[in-house]
Amino acid sequence: MSDRITAAETLVAAPPAAGSPHVDAGDAGYSKDLKSRHINMIAIGGAIGTGLFLGAGGRLAGAGPSLAIAYAVCGVFAFFVVRALGELVLYRPSSGAFVSYAREFMGEKGAFAAGWLYFLNWATTAVADITAAATYAHFWGMFSDIPQWILALIALAVVLTANLISVKYFGEMEFWFAIIKVGALVAFMLIGIFLVVTQHPVDGHTPGFSTISDSGGIFPVGMLPMLLVIQGVVFAYASVELCGVAAGETKNPEKIMPKAINSIMWRVGLFYVGSVVLLALLLPYTSYSGNESPFVTVMDKLGIPGAAGVMNLVVLTAALSSLNSGLYSTGRILRSMALSGSAPKFTGRMNKGQVPYGGILLTAGFGVLGVGLNYVMPGEAFEIVLNFASIGILGTWGMIMLCSLLFWHRSRDGRVTRPSYQLPWAPYTQIVTLAFLATVVFLMWWGGGVGRTTVMCLPLIAAALVGGWFVVRRRVNDLARERQDV
Repeated sequence: MSDRITAAETLVAAPPAAGSPHVDAGDAGYSKDLKSRHINMIAIGGAIGTGLFLGAGGRLAGAGPSLAIAYAVCGVFAFFVVRALGELVLYRPSSGAFVSYAREFMGEKGAFAAGWLYFLNWATTAVADITAAATYAHFWGMFSDIPQWILALIALAVVLTANLISVKYFGEMEFWFAIIKVGALVAFMLIGIFLVVTQHPVDGHTPGFSTISDSGGIFPVGMLPMLLVIQGVVFAYASVELCGVAAGETKNPEKIMPKAINSIMWRVGLFYVGSVVLLALLLPYTSYSGNESPFVTVMDKLGIPGAAGVMNLVVLTAALSSLNSGLYSTGRILRSMALSGSAPKFTGRMNKGQVPYGGILLTAGFGVLGVGLNYVMPGEAFEIVLNFASIGILGTWGMIMLCSLLFWHRSRDGRVTRPSYQLPWAPYTQIVTLAFLATVVFLMWWGGGVGRTTVMCLPLIAAALVGGWFVVRRRVNDLARERQDV
């Protein structure tokens, strides 16, 4: 197919979904090659990523076992967000996902803000992922002398190449990445449970509740550190919305999506909360650090030959999986925006494999800037981008819940019909979740350091969004008139 697709051609090619008067220009041209197993494993992979495999180490060291509480609380709100998105998906599947819904319920300004906040999220997350991949690679002696920025560049090049081939290839990669991650976590948890039950010493410590009580209890440094790590925990759940984006490239989303989304809740409880509890039972929280995956730390302390290396390979896979997902999702979101005039025209282009390569390359370009950050500040790169990614995530989740709230109001007026799969307790769920997200922003500021600096950059981000809107609004309005004339 041609690299260029006009908005008018796309509009004709994409009939409106049942029950929805809205047609998104970015929904045409995609293959429907993602199957049920892909969506289910993408949902798992979205809930298990770099934030757990690498970030949990530093957060355990900072907050102690209370980190499990933070994961549980944030997990509930992450589920509300993805459940709200799931309702919107069943109302009208779209590869533009929440950007498309923001366009329908909030207008082009809302879509513009939602899309670029999501891009901020994944552009900075891509930097975090390649930084994590380079950090993991340094675990092995053969890579220890290679500069971190070179390893980060290699990671970006490998994943970018794979992402540009086809959505089917992406789905297969994510399927096997998720299998590896889940398999490794299950194996770790079985080993951890065995060690706790048998009281087998780990680095001179006897696993069990005494490990927690002898190290200061659940809140060894008080409750405040637990509250302050919440923004980092939110980052750990950053990809849960990915299954909503992928729904636009699958057949029968009304059958596949509810099952995939509903399973996220128990996965969160099992893998996030469960694994952090086990980590706290196996070693004192002071044994962990932000420079190494906590899972690798435990395996290393056990002294099983090769075990730490295998687990390090798994967490490296998790970082590459997250990077792969970020390139995939931003490519689709940016294409939806480009065909409405809110993003550069080249991000709307697709290759012969029906992959929106323009948007993917733009995100990868910011990843290259991350390579430079790894060159200049290898020690602080992960923490810096983590905070900016968290702002993008909070903005994205906020837009999803606002769209859900506006959708609920329209259903009350009889203008739209809610599907049978609904966000429970609406509209209170949306309101409470929005209040939680605002609280996280306050905690980032209250904690000082990089978090406060990030929050103080919010006026600059808002100014950039306003300025960007004034740059593109004429083109957006012209394309909107074209769609009305078709």
